Amino acid sequence: MTDDPGSEDAPAGGPRHEQGSFQERVNAARDEFENQVAHAREQFEERNERIKERTGRDLLSAILVGVAAGAVVLVSLLVAKWLFTGVALLVSVLGVHELWRAFRAAGRRVDLAPQLVAVALLLASGVAADLWLHWVALFASMAFIVVWRMLAQMAAQDGRAPREIVADGLVGAFIPLYVPFLASLALVLLREERGEWWILAFLVVVVVSDTAAYAAGLAFGRHPMAPRVSPKKTWEGFAGAAAGALLAGALLGTFMLGIPWWAGLVFGAVILLTATAGDLGESLIKRDLGIKDMSSALPGHGGVLDRLDSMLPSAVAALALHFLLSPLAVL
Repeated sequence: MTDDPGSEDAPAGGPRHEQGSFQERVNAARDEFENQVAHAREQFEERNERIKERTGRDLLSAILVGVAAGAVVLVSLLVAKWLFTGVALLVSVLGVHELWRAFRAAGRRVDLAPQLVAVALLLASGVAADLWLHWVALFASMAFIVVWRMLAQMAAQDGRAPREIVADGLVGAFIPLYVPFLASLALVLLREERGEWWILAFLVVVVVSDTAAYAAGLAFGRHPMAPRVSPKKTWEGFAGAAAGALLAGALLGTFMLGIPWWAGLVFGAVILLTATAGDLGESLIKRDLGIKDMSSALPGHGGVLDRLDSMLPSAVAALALHFLLSPLAVL
């Protein structure tokens, strides 16, 4: 009786063995890839924790929030300009609310309702009114807030010291000057010819200088710039910010604004100074109030004002530079 050929075992090097070897290689490659991904994730998390410990910021969250915010601003400026008014209104309301809450926590009596009225008035005048009427709206808003506080204090009759009452009024009048008025100047600039490009240019310079300062300070920072105001800011970081702002200003001035390269350098230098002053100014306010961030609304950044601190005073500079430098674009 002959054996059935089909019952013979397949050769050692037959198809079953090759299939098993291929599957083993696939499994080994997959395991190696997963190990590499896990190792890379551990390294990133370790570096992120070191950066967070040194700077107090979550780098990944900061990048994601920054990219999302940048996309919103870009679309609002270049696709539908009216959307930028909504962005300005939103950040002004949030910024005013952060300051109101911070000052209230510090013992100052600030009324939210007149502050929101001031936001609406100042942004509306920034969109539609002449520049001199815009200043009238500012002074009217500040007077309205002070009178509201005086009347509220008279109704309270709680024996608050006159010195504290005056301080409450001054603090209340400061908020519309600091947040909605400076934000509304960007809306004034938006009304100018090619104003959206000047807004985009100054925002890019601020972001580039801030990023360059962060990178240079993290890598080379040794000498504190203003230790009593912001201990983590260094002169090395400022040097990085200066290099980034000047380069960005020259490139944006030449290719976006149509002004000479040297005028772009002036643009970058002025925005650098206003952005640095705004950053240090907000740090001084927070140090006086005894807080690290205005809020935790933006992961990796802190509060809305912690992102606007460099941009708000730069809007003033950008508007002035537009009037001074834009005529050079036609020469």
